[in-house]
Amino acid sequence: MSPPRTGYTFRAFFLGSVFAAALSAGAPYGNMVLRGSYLSQDFSTPGALFLFFVLAGVLNVLYKCLVPKGGLARAELLLIYSMMLIASAISTCGLSEYLLPIMGSWLYFATPENKWDDLFHPYIRDFLVPTDPLAIKHFYEGLPTGNSIPWAAWALPIFAWSLLVVAVYFAMICVAVILRRQWIEREKLIYPLAQLPLDMVRDADESVLPPFFKSPAMWVGFILPCLISSINAGHNYFHVLPQIQLSTGIDLFRNSVHLPVVLSFPVLGFAYLINLDIAFSLWFFNVAVNMQRGLYGVLGIPTGEALDTFSVSPAGIAHQEMGALVVLVVFTLWVGRGHFKDVFRKALFNAADVKDDDEILSYRVAVWGAFSSLVFAGAWLWLSGMPPLVALIFLLSAFAVFVAMTRIVAESGVPEARTPMMPQSFVTTGIGTSAIGETGITALGFTFTWATELRIVVMTSAAHALKLLDGQQGRHRPFFWALMLAVLVSMASSLFAILYLSYQYGGINLNRWFFGGGARAPFESFVARNLSNPTGPSWQGWFSTGIGASVMSALMLARHYLVWWPLHPIGFPIAGLWLMSHSWFSIFLAWLCKAVALKYWGPRGFQAARPFFLGAILGQFTSAGVWLLIDAFTGMTDNRIFSW
Repeated sequence: MSPPRTGYTFRAFFLGSVFAAALSAGAPYGNMVLRGSYLSQDFSTPGALFLFFVLAGVLNVLYKCLVPKGGLARAELLLIYSMMLIASAISTCGLSEYLLPIMGSWLYFATPENKWDDLFHPYIRDFLVPTDPLAIKHFYEGLPTGNSIPWAAWALPIFAWSLLVVAVYFAMICVAVILRRQWIEREKLIYPLAQLPLDMVRDADESVLPPFFKSPAMWVGFILPCLISSINAGHNYFHVLPQIQLSTGIDLFRNSVHLPVVLSFPVLGFAYLINLDIAFSLWFFNVAVNMQRGLYGVLGIPTGEALDTFSVSPAGIAHQEMGALVVLVVFTLWVGRGHFKDVFRKALFNAADVKDDDEILSYRVAVWGAFSSLVFAGAWLWLSGMPPLVALIFLLSAFAVFVAMTRIVAESGVPEARTPMMPQSFVTTGIGTSAIGETGITALGFTFTWATELRIVVMTSAAHALKLLDGQQGRHRPFFWALMLAVLVSMASSLFAILYLSYQYGGINLNRWFFGGGARAPFESFVARNLSNPTGPSWQGWFSTGIGASVMSALMLARHYLVWWPLHPIGFPIAGLWLMSHSWFSIFLAWLCKAVALKYWGPRGFQAARPFFLGAILGQFTSAGVWLLIDAFTGMTDNRIFSW
């Protein structure tokens, strides 16, 4: 048997850069100009999977047919997909489509009524934003005929923000390296979101067409969402075609709570891959928290202060789940204390008994790289106007959230989720706005450019990319450079595309959220509100945080000591998210299907049905991608067939 072919080839790096750039520029075009399906704003990375299907299932197969013993190796394909994972975390809501609009919204949406010019304009440091009013006006409304894009107005702020963002992303990759062995080799988390791309290239080096694409069950699962999506998409072209509704809802507690009932094929597919107790906890806790929300309204229970637009509502539940999130991070550190001790012994003292040859970075580089990057980020935030202690607390809070969300996705496989409370609000409610000051609040508001919805983050993409390396032999240091190359390529192509399209069409005419509510929210619901109503620490918030932490601790202890305990704690910290409310029913169906399959047919029944559910994921994402391409050629807009 010939040795496995390496993935670290020039063509793999080149193709990875091309696909990352195409995804980074294409995703903004899809949701800004075409206003179609979103393909790169969630952990599920639909755009990356669609392009990977085209590459691994079509182009590479044709290449092998035309050139015997040719084609891309499995390792090369996975490296290319890993670069697209990074691109997915940067191109839209992960960074670029918040960064640029927020950099201009401070001035564009300022009015005599909201008094932003008095409230916080004096506290904005010049390097944070473009200061040319016409450049910002034309960014939102489009260039007059004959004018050119004012690149110079954006050069300094984009350069300044790029320094911070690259440092933060480098720190995220370093942390992912530190966590890899503990999560993959010791705790053996299953990383459900990595299972589909791994299946698509399994035994790809031994056959022209990988076995995944030969499965009849997979194609049945693939065709079902394709057919439904195509009928719905075709309705926008030919109204004689019916629309197939896959969503309804249940109104509870005197219509004060609406519980969506949505069939999502990707959520159904990913949820089938996870353990039954995890799937049960995900849908159970969401329904329970919606009951709690309804009781708050019916009984008139105070729910706390107003938070930013992106945090869970009401504030009491957001604090509760943030407490659970903190406990999850503490638990992660405690369980992995032996591994982390080894990592620091290797980093500080070069301990000979600790091996790191199979990591993409040595532990010394990972530890000192993360530390130095965070020091740089703290200094950058201080220069932006944030007090040093506030900058430290914010960075620790943000990275705690990044680690927690990465852990939740790696263990539970939820394709759509985000943090229940933004780290900015956690800081302000925790220590009080009066302790932060006007300049600090303003600087915190601008951090929404890179730490906003957190529906997808580079740390999670990097962690899943490292899972794709599991089982590959040899040294993998070049893999780090592939990830960093993807960061740079994705930032450059997405920022260029968004600037170009905004000046071409006028951003406010393209996407109502990213250039409207999402761009105003950091200043409207966070900066202006906190500056107009300065407060001390929220003791009610801390009380709710304590309740959430206590419940999470009890759930973890019960899980550890009671064999019969049915509730996995991983579902509790994200139970109140609207994304989970749209996902609970599909998770429930997957849980039910898997429970029935295991009860009556055992592991063989589960394995037999698995390709069907993987096909359902791929079919939904492929149909969304294909219809975006069709719409681009025909000029059709607002033909959205997949939103989450």
